[in-house]
Amino acid sequence: MLIRSNMKFNALIPVFYISNIKNSLKFYSQILGFVVEYTREEEGFAFLSLGKAQVMISEIGIGDTWNTDKLEYPFGRGINFQIEVKNIEPLIKKLKSEKCPLFRKTEEKWYRKDKQLLGNRQFLVQDPDGYLLRFFEDLGIKSVK
Repeated sequence: MLIRSNMKFNALIPVFYISNIKNSLKFYSQILGFVVEYTREEEGFAFLSLGKAQVMISEIGIGDTWNTDKLEYPFGRGINFQIEVKNIEPLIKKLKSEKCPLFRKTEEKWYRKDKQLLGNRQFLVQDPDGYLLRFFEDLGIKSVK
């Protein structure tokens, strides 16, 4: 698979070390709708994108991993990855149809930034290895009084 000629790499791209490339590719591409930009099958590696979000997945024990300690499920403890989408509803429906449980149900959340509130409609789901993904759609900005 080739890289899209107009693709620009983000300044920060997380790499998720995973237990099974086929399971993760199915979850990310067929369920969540990520595009597989390119793969290195011999390394159990794939570069994925969804809108402006970019992630790499790499199967443990096949490719080059830079783990600082033993990986145990759930992977990625202590971090969640925020991913903006235009509309979260299709994702929620797809996850439900695939019987993928949500880690946290859909909610409307407003976060203070100085004298403004930034609105998100969001939910959290874990990938097959336990990485926590927080999908949100922008609800706009409100002024704080």
